[in-house]
Amino acid sequence: MSKCKVCNCDLGEVPMCFGGNSPALLMVPENEYDSRVEENADQCIVDGEHFFVRGHIELPVKDTGEIFIWSVWVSLSEQSYDQMNEKWNEEGRENAEPYFGWLMTNLPCYPETMHLKTNVQTQPVGFVPLIELQPSEHPLSKEQQNGITMERVHEIVHQVMQH
Repeated sequence: MSKCKVCNCDLGEVPMCFGGNSPALLMVPENEYDSRVEENADQCIVDGEHFFVRGHIELPVKDTGEIFIWSVWVSLSEQSYDQMNEKWNEEGRENAEPYFGWLMTNLPCYPETMHLKTNVQTQPVGFVPLIELQPSEHPLSKEQQNGITMERVHEIVHQVMQH
């Protein structure tokens, strides 16, 4: 097995999922949080007018067949949020058309990721939606389309752990 250039550990010994904080933390002062935010692990509403869902951006790791995951928040229109929420516990919800959304998590290791265009595809009950970036020249979009190497996973891990 090859070694990480930064920490010299085996390349397979790394976390494969990192997540971003709730978008409410960016929008609402802590002392107003309870009165303005409805939130659980997967959904968030701020002031009754900003709607968010948590999902996963999956990056295939080409040299291992594994998947590296960014757990992120995406904003949806009220209509899309209501439609998704209506089917949240329904069997077969993964067959719904994807919902358009805006990425609302700024990820380390990339140029600005806030407000990238996404498609949000619900998954079977019990699984968070998959977030697919709309194709663009952004490095995150290219990595989702083309995959990354385990060496790149290590670069990401080291950058995230230093924040």
